[in-house]
Amino acid sequence: MSEQQTEKSPARDVVIVGAGMAGVQSAVALREAGFTGPVTLIGAEPHQPYDRPPLSKAVLLGEAGDSAFDIDFAALDITLRLGLEVTALRAADRVLDTARGPVPYDVLVLATGAEPVTLPGADGVPGVHLLRTLDDAARLRPVLDRQDDVVVVGAGWIGAEFATAARAAGCAVTVVEAAARPLAGALPAEVAAPMAHWYAQSGAELLTGVRVNRVEEGAVVLADGRTLPAGAVVVGIGARPATGWLAGSGVALGPDGSVLADSALRTSLPDVYAVGDCASFPSARYGTRLLVHHWDNALQGPRTVAAAILAAGTGEPMPVHDPVPYFWSEQFGRFVQYAGHHTDADTLLWRGDGDDAAWSVCWLREGALVAVLAVGRPRDLAQGRRLIQSGAALDPERAADPAVPLKSAAL
Repeated sequence: MSEQQTEKSPARDVVIVGAGMAGVQSAVALREAGFTGPVTLIGAEPHQPYDRPPLSKAVLLGEAGDSAFDIDFAALDITLRLGLEVTALRAADRVLDTARGPVPYDVLVLATGAEPVTLPGADGVPGVHLLRTLDDAARLRPVLDRQDDVVVVGAGWIGAEFATAARAAGCAVTVVEAAARPLAGALPAEVAAPMAHWYAQSGAELLTGVRVNRVEEGAVVLADGRTLPAGAVVVGIGARPATGWLAGSGVALGPDGSVLADSALRTSLPDVYAVGDCASFPSARYGTRLLVHHWDNALQGPRTVAAAILAAGTGEPMPVHDPVPYFWSEQFGRFVQYAGHHTDADTLLWRGDGDDAAWSVCWLREGALVAVLAVGRPRDLAQGRRLIQSGAALDPERAADPAVPLKSAAL
């Protein structure tokens, strides 16, 4: 750390809004980078900050009471203000408005994450659930204990993970998806096709190309007239950046509601940064702006934010946030991993057969690997992620041979 940074750090009060992974890790990363000034972490929920992935697995099934981060905030001199909702940002005054009064800041980090999209007309109907928070998981645990008939609306990642947990608990599960296939917004049809069979293999019923007309207490009425009995309805139809509270603040937002951060995760306002699910960033690797709603991005971004805060005003170069996106999902007895961004790929290669227990696919662009999806083939994912990072070109014939280690296909 430069001498100038050391002198500046104690005088700058950093406030982080959002106590999920991105917010917590931003606070920790500041301390690890040597920042000695005040750090305040504000969370809207009253709970000790916790990790979200276990909510749809161990916490939901009662195998874990919670998923609190194993972090000694007091030892790191990080002030927690929990159960406090921030309602507005007044940038000219460098103040946050909250129900308990204004909170001033010198440097602000926006880490408010994403909020689930709700099903129109379902608000207030008894038995309708989301799965985003610890309280959501607590409300759903008795549903599984009672082995209620469950209807899941949405066959995306969270829908599949909840359906997996519900089947493991012995519930009858029907999944309703408006698109023609599961994961329609995430994967091409040919890649998602094998995944559609996983539902039936687990004993869940998957209805595709069907819309929900309305939700009643104890039932879901479909647009085609069918009525599905439902002791509980779980809605998993996507999430959007939790940025509505920034309206009128001067923070530039994209059409998708994300905070438009730059490559150092700075926003349009001075000394205001954004990280995690609420922020999009320009990727030089992929030549587009990315909005990544996954755990790994919320883990990596805070290091960039901490480095940028420490570099600000020193003349030192700003860090660049351009990770290879990565996520995983555990569903129907399978471990699914994905790395990269396949939207602009021009070649799709299969490694194995989608009907088998383990297989993967690779996406190439102009011969270079840009994304990989691995089902039960963790080595393909690990090697592929490194190849994407390095920009390596692959021999397509060798890359398509599942017996050839992916790294050995590099040219």
